[in-house]
Amino acid sequence: MTMRRKLPEITPDPVIEAYKKNVDRTLLRENLKLTPEERISKLTELQRFAEELRRAGLSARRMP
Repeated sequence: MTMRRKLPEITPDPVIEAYKKNVDRTLLRENLKLTPEERISKLTELQRFAEELRRAGLSARRMP
């Protein structure tokens, strides 16, 4: 005979529920399909792009 424990009922936190409506979970799922190495590679590419944008912005501000 197996005894099953009744799990406590979890009530959703209203603050978390409010934030969840603004989160695109499809992007999270797609990212979780990647290997850790692929995630790091994407992050590195994003960082390079951000740095390029920063340099372009600085350059544009220096132009008369």
